[in-house]
Amino acid sequence: MFETLSDKLGGIFQSLRGRGKISEANVRDAMREIRTALLEADVNVQVARKFCDDCLEKALGLEVINTLRPEQVIVKVVHDELVALMGPIETRIPFVSQPPTVILMAGLQGSGKTTTCAKLARYCMQMGKKPLLVAADLKRPAAIDQLEVLGRQLDLPVHAERDHQNPVKVCRNAVRGSRKLDRDVVILDTAGRLAIDEDMMKEVSQIANATSPHQIYLVLDAMTGQDAVNTAQAFDERLELDGAILTKFDSDTRGGAALSVKAVTGKPIKFIGVGEKLDAIEEFHPDRIAGRILGMGDVVSLVEKAQETFDAEQVAKTQAKMAKGTMGLDDFLSQLEQLRKMGSMKSILKMIPGVGSALKDIDMPEEELNRFKGMIQSMTPRERQNPEILEASRRRRIARGSGCEPQEVSGLVKQFTQMRGMMKQMAGLGMGGRLKMTQQMARMGMTDGNIPRAKKGSTKYNPRRDDKKKRRRRRR
Repeated sequence: MFETLSDKLGGIFQSLRGRGKISEANVRDAMREIRTALLEADVNVQVARKFCDDCLEKALGLEVINTLRPEQVIVKVVHDELVALMGPIETRIPFVSQPPTVILMAGLQGSGKTTTCAKLARYCMQMGKKPLLVAADLKRPAAIDQLEVLGRQLDLPVHAERDHQNPVKVCRNAVRGSRKLDRDVVILDTAGRLAIDEDMMKEVSQIANATSPHQIYLVLDAMTGQDAVNTAQAFDERLELDGAILTKFDSDTRGGAALSVKAVTGKPIKFIGVGEKLDAIEEFHPDRIAGRILGMGDVVSLVEKAQETFDAEQVAKTQAKMAKGTMGLDDFLSQLEQLRKMGSMKSILKMIPGVGSALKDIDMPEEELNRFKGMIQSMTPRERQNPEILEASRRRRIARGSGCEPQEVSGLVKQFTQMRGMMKQMAGLGMGGRLKMTQQMARMGMTDGNIPRAKKGSTKYNPRRDDKKKRRRRRR
């Protein structure tokens, strides 16, 4: 999401470079182009117009301060307005002191509501809560079965009454029974339709009146664009929503719904679905999303993902092995597996400031990781720890076992050996370590090999001079 909008905004800011002062004329030109980019991203017309007017008002008359370039001033103004457009938002779920906390999930059919119920349940479990899933969608075939399957994956109970045809009674019984099951959060999965109709609205309203939910979330499909905003307005008129959950955020959609929902309905986006797995749900932070849109990355979210995924003790052990140069292919495979849990390489690179736009087309497909895994698992424990012993016959055996070519095994071993050597040198980088690293990278084709040498009379490390000194000492 936002890739097209980010590219267009980047081009607009690029056109402002090299100017010593921001004039009213070039600011108006930039805002006109930004408005066009927002409209192409399916942002509401009134929202796009007001956004650009607010940016124009703040940007007029601003001068470049010290080392700031003109485009940086405009980026700062646009960033602040994007944050104001999507926020402020309290992302946490306000759990009640006297459980259970009842959460009603509403939305159209096909928006991913049932899966989102399970994702939200997993999120509550991370908060130390004990959720109960309630199958109140009695219209869609296999809706109850789907929720029960998701419940088993999370090891959570699912309240289902297959004999009932009244979802209001099912929800009321579930809330009452949650206390007996010692459940402090109840998540109601209600029925949806392909489009908004009176029967659906009446049913959801009756469930809300019967259960008095503490939070009502509307699940919206990001790929529906402005229709998602219209859906939110219709539901809010009947239910008094507390927020929205935007699904399919990782899809190739233009992002207009994310930028328009809060401004048009007044209801914030609380969470976003970023994948199909049950852990693929994130809190919606306007400042972080604004950073992604403007190509600034999202370091905070990246660190949070790493903290959730990586085992701190295992990371410390791996770092110690890196420093000693004893890291094996088993450790390398473990790191790859944990990295894969964080998401695709492309999504990780987008969160690194200045890297996402430069390397936006770089990715490591799932098939490539599986090939690495197959080759490593076809080796013996001794071979994984010491890949240097892999001669031709061993590589042919590993290739047969993993379904690849011996050249691929050779390439994996070569890359790993070079990487392990570089990591060992990085452990204690002084001037000498940096020079050796540069030489190593030059041999690998990663640099042009231009190593800065110390000036005459300098006491800094000089490999040629120090080698001569060592030879003179030996001769003595």
